[in-house]
Amino acid sequence: MSATETRTARAEATRAAIVDAALRMFRAQGYEATTMRAIAREAGVATGNAYYYFGSKEELIQEFYTRNHAAHLAASRPVLDTETDLGARLRGVLRALVDINVPYHEFAAKLYSRAAEPSSPLSPFSPESSPTRDAAIALYAEVIQGAHLRAPAAVRERLPELLWLYSMGIVLFWVYDQSPGTERTYRLIDSTVPLAVRLIRLSRLRALGAVTRQVIAIVDDVRG
Repeated sequence: MSATETRTARAEATRAAIVDAALRMFRAQGYEATTMRAIAREAGVATGNAYYYFGSKEELIQEFYTRNHAAHLAASRPVLDTETDLGARLRGVLRALVDINVPYHEFAAKLYSRAAEPSSPLSPFSPESSPTRDAAIALYAEVIQGAHLRAPAAVRERLPELLWLYSMGIVLFWVYDQSPGTERTYRLIDSTVPLAVRLIRLSRLRALGAVTRQVIAIVDDVRG
């Protein structure tokens, strides 16, 4: 290994150690109570070194979002690689989203109170979150592309974003779900996916064309 490769590997290891330490502390004592100095100490690095890799706690949360999406993508691969039925693909991807977030359930509730602020960089709708948001929408595009589906071109084009918004609703329900093993969230997925698929298929009908256009217009208006 060259000196450059060694430095790169060391930097990546340090960066990962800082993120791991931050997530442990966020889960143990909450986002607000955790300082960058404490994170650096937990990671075994100097405070200045922690700031070199991450300028703020918000940047650490964005790294968490990136990791979380990578885990979601990996957990979704089995269903995406084997299923062609839209309902099975969508159900599998949504269930995988809940599965990979299980360790962060308590932390997610605390994080949401901060992320729900309209101006927060932690919001999934913020400019800072756009890389992870775009990657998640691309995942739902893959859900659509690999399925046997007949739908108007205008609807098909917007479906990935609409399905991502649907997934955000599922996540919000999950955040506040206190049922054992968050079983109510899994039931919500299983009961609403067939409805979502049916609405997508019905979008081919001329009578529902105006309704479909209205939904898309509302999303455009909300997104600005």
